[in-house]
Amino acid sequence: MENIYLLMIVALVALAVADLVVGVSNDAVNFLNSALGSKVLSFRTIMIVASIGIFVGCVFSSGMMEVARKGIFNPGEFYFNEIMIIFMSVMITDILLLDFFNTIGMPTSTTVSIVFELLGASVAMALIKIGMDNGSFSDVVNYINTSKATQIIGGILLSVFVAFSVGAIVQWISRLLLSYDFDTKPTWVGAVFGGIALTALTYFILMKGIKGTSYAKESFDLIGGVTIKDFLENNVFQIVMYTSAFMSLLSYAFIQFFKFNIYKIIIGVGTFGLALAFAGNDLVNFIGVPIAAWQSYEAWVASGLAANEFGMGVLATKVPTPNFLLVCAGVIMVLTLWFSKKAKRVVKTELDLSNQGNIDERFEPNFLSRGLVRLATNSANLFSKITPDSLNNKIEERFRVPETFTKEIAKEDKPSFDVIRASVNLMVAGILISIATSYKLPLSTTYVTFMVAMGTSLSDRAWGSDSAVYRVAGVLNVIAGWFGTALIAFTAAGTIAYLINISELMIAVLIFFAILLLVRSYVVKKKATNGVIDDSLVEAESSSLQGVIHESAKNISKVLGRSSKIYNNVIKGLSRHDLSELKKNKKQISKLSSEVDNLKDKLFYFIKNLDESSLGASNFYINLLGYLQDITQSIEYVSKVSLKHINNNHSKLTLNQIRDLLDIQKVVAEIFESISLTFANKSFGDVKNILKEKNKTIGLLEEKIEAQISRTRTSEEKSPKNAALYFSILQESKDLMKEVMNLIEEYYVSYDKSVKPAKPKDE
Repeated sequence: MENIYLLMIVALVALAVADLVVGVSNDAVNFLNSALGSKVLSFRTIMIVASIGIFVGCVFSSGMMEVARKGIFNPGEFYFNEIMIIFMSVMITDILLLDFFNTIGMPTSTTVSIVFELLGASVAMALIKIGMDNGSFSDVVNYINTSKATQIIGGILLSVFVAFSVGAIVQWISRLLLSYDFDTKPTWVGAVFGGIALTALTYFILMKGIKGTSYAKESFDLIGGVTIKDFLENNVFQIVMYTSAFMSLLSYAFIQFFKFNIYKIIIGVGTFGLALAFAGNDLVNFIGVPIAAWQSYEAWVASGLAANEFGMGVLATKVPTPNFLLVCAGVIMVLTLWFSKKAKRVVKTELDLSNQGNIDERFEPNFLSRGLVRLATNSANLFSKITPDSLNNKIEERFRVPETFTKEIAKEDKPSFDVIRASVNLMVAGILISIATSYKLPLSTTYVTFMVAMGTSLSDRAWGSDSAVYRVAGVLNVIAGWFGTALIAFTAAGTIAYLINISELMIAVLIFFAILLLVRSYVVKKKATNGVIDDSLVEAESSSLQGVIHESAKNISKVLGRSSKIYNNVIKGLSRHDLSELKKNKKQISKLSSEVDNLKDKLFYFIKNLDESSLGASNFYINLLGYLQDITQSIEYVSKVSLKHINNNHSKLTLNQIRDLLDIQKVVAEIFESISLTFANKSFGDVKNILKEKNKTIGLLEEKIEAQISRTRTSEEKSPKNAALYFSILQESKDLMKEVMNLIEEYYVSYDKSVKPAKPKDE
């Protein structure tokens, strides 16, 4: 029997490594988003600073491991075999849950995950014990550390509201004082801001860093014979005042004499501090349970008792975590940070929601987001009416967004927000976590950093009238995901604990299932990123007619290439009477149509980017997008009527109709492929040859229409639904070919004008 628990320890160690990987992938958003979003530091510098912070935080996190041992349940109420079931359930659930959120690119809280997994597994095991002893349901409270669990849950929920509110207020005041023209302010303004920010971050680092070391509880004569921990907590005002003065002078020297960008320093220090806090605070979420299991195993082996007789009161005592385990965990976390693609996807979600400029909105608005935006808009309008116009004008001037976020900068180089907002994000998150730490209030670093970023985005007017409903919907989705995390974690961990209690063989089955899901997730993601050519449409960024012509060639090639596949699949689905094929096809055309519509939505930014000498490019681009929209609408209509026909169980098309459609599909495919290759290779001289096929193709479609009219007049055609569908497809296909030919004709004429030299005026 001892071997089974040894194998469980080995399995828990392996699960801990996997949990570190998926956990860091999700929590990287906590400390990377401000630095990456502002683009004031190079990616390499950001990663190095964050890596050092993570490693230092891991070494200082020993004291946090107590949460896994006695923070949620009362260990003395369980025996060793029951504790091992709880720990195994928690780790299996945690990996699957975090990997799911990483896959969909949503930030969640590893703290909430581990808390509710421990709670769910403990409650399940307690109910099993109560049932075996014929006890009462109310006895559950004897097994759960209700006071601590309630404190943790309450602190986490409260942090959501507090972080959002404080972030919004501090950002509004900072922007009001500094505006977007902070570089033009006197040196002392930047020095004072730098002093306040660096003081907050320094105190934050001291609170989160030193408190985790063995020196924290040692007393020194230099600080009055008290411990470092007590000195930091009891002398907050004095430390803040002296540090602020020193940091302000230091910031002044950096700006005035060394010509340093003080905001770079703030963002670098803040990134280090949050990375340290993440590792110091959240490492317990990944390895706390396996370490507690290993220490339980050692105590059980030394006792010589049976597994179901050895009480786990030993976990209630404080046991130091071996430093070599913390170092190993730090190495794994740093490597994951550098190489995890899922971490980048989670970071992108938060950066998109806080972006100051124009982006492809990921979330769809809902009734709640619309209602909140309407309420906020009405409140803002009311505030404007009761505020003097002179004051309103001054406020508007402070919040006027520079063109940095709307034009002239390539998309990959454009920051999501400026250094002021990045600094406030880091400073406020650091202050809130420091306060919570000093008062021993538990919170989620994910919730704090995310909600601070959302609060600063709101007050900085990143959520404008064109984007607010989408951004608010995104925030609501993330918050809903957090509550979903708690519910799923509690339920799943409890269920797994129950299954393992039934049979220990379930451990192997569940681990195999977890590995299978992780491998499947990896394979699917790899296929999605490596196995498929990126055929998404890209907005034109050139400011000249010739540049727009060349950039648009890619979109034309992609639209016609994808349109050809969709049209082929419609005809194939109709000929086979295949409903699933047509349903699948509907998603593809909806995606293509949405991308074309998105390009049209960005016309404002395109026109603003044009040079005054190249305004003719706007007419070309507008016409081009109009033709692309017509093409997608025609194909969407063909797809829609075909799906409706099959879905309503109407009769199959006749053999002659199918034969005619296949002939048309062949011609359409050849023309679309020819055009797609021509534009992909930018062989614009071949466009003239394609235009010669216009009459031939239109003529073929007209012949097929006449043939169907003839069949309808005779007894050969007996189904009015078939005839209606067939005529609809032929007529829409005819319109489609006209739109395609008009598109390339427009392109050919514009290209011809752009390459021909202008005639002298005297001619």
